[in-house]
Amino acid sequence: MNRWSLAIGLTVVLAVSLVVGVRFGSVPLSTNDVFAVLRGGGDPTARDIVLRLRMPRVLLGVLVGGGLAMAGATFQALLRNPLAEPYILGISGGASVGAVLVLAFGWAASGSWVLPLAAFAGAILAIAMVFGVATATGRAMDVRVLLLAGVVVAAFFSACITLILSLSTARTVQSAVLWIMGSLAAADWGAVTLTAAYTVPAALLLIAFARPLNLMAIGEETAAYLGTDVERVKRAALLVAALITASGVAVAGVIGFVGLVVPHAVRLLIGPDHRALLPLSFLAGGAFLTLADLVARLALAPTEIPIGVITAFVGVPFFLALLRRSLTSA
Repeated sequence: MNRWSLAIGLTVVLAVSLVVGVRFGSVPLSTNDVFAVLRGGGDPTARDIVLRLRMPRVLLGVLVGGGLAMAGATFQALLRNPLAEPYILGISGGASVGAVLVLAFGWAASGSWVLPLAAFAGAILAIAMVFGVATATGRAMDVRVLLLAGVVVAAFFSACITLILSLSTARTVQSAVLWIMGSLAAADWGAVTLTAAYTVPAALLLIAFARPLNLMAIGEETAAYLGTDVERVKRAALLVAALITASGVAVAGVIGFVGLVVPHAVRLLIGPDHRALLPLSFLAGGAFLTLADLVARLALAPTEIPIGVITAFVGVPFFLALLRRSLTSA
């Protein structure tokens, strides 16, 4: 498929997902109600729903979904592993430990910012631990050591979560499980602003690394021969992708399959050129997560399903279909 055609198509899908995300919810609103609010009018109830609840939610979905998809594409290129995804470095485990600690000690009541801050701090701790292990053997960062460090750190944080939950009340366990499964329910303009401050500059940096990523997806030796500073690009791109993931998981919890499936789907349509793959993955990831959140809100309304359940239900069969197609074509 032509990349410009795909870009136009994904832009349209993203725009539609934003409109339907604001239009539909547990409280019915008409299209006229929504546009009246956007024009500065509308009744107070509709204004409150659109401006304080739904608009921040859909925008946060675009930022988190797009960021996870771009991070997944970056990890897959640098690690040369089609199964690589944004949480491969134990970032989700670190963030989950921070969030579970806040819930277990009852600190979440201190302010809406406490839990996301603790989750972000836990994610940064995981990144620091993995990078520390991967660079301990010398100047060069060995990808195999990086992967092993991510697995070990994730296992350590998983044990910490199990220990904390085993000593917690049933209410805390329920809250922790719901957070770990992911949700955009806590979205507000503060979360949108903070996530955008991390995600937008980081996304632009990753796009600037598109050419080196193309070379490194072939092999580090080839990239170095063609003039790429392999270690600098590897460290910078991994760190930027990890920070995007950390900011997303801090405000939305652990949402799986976006960073794994979306880059695969885009790559199948337009090829492995990261100059197109990265921005198109952002558009596709944003649209996918926004629509998944809409399904999570409406499927059993007024009860809300964790968004991670929806992405898994969609992602698992889709990924199996992609895997079968790749094996058949091989």
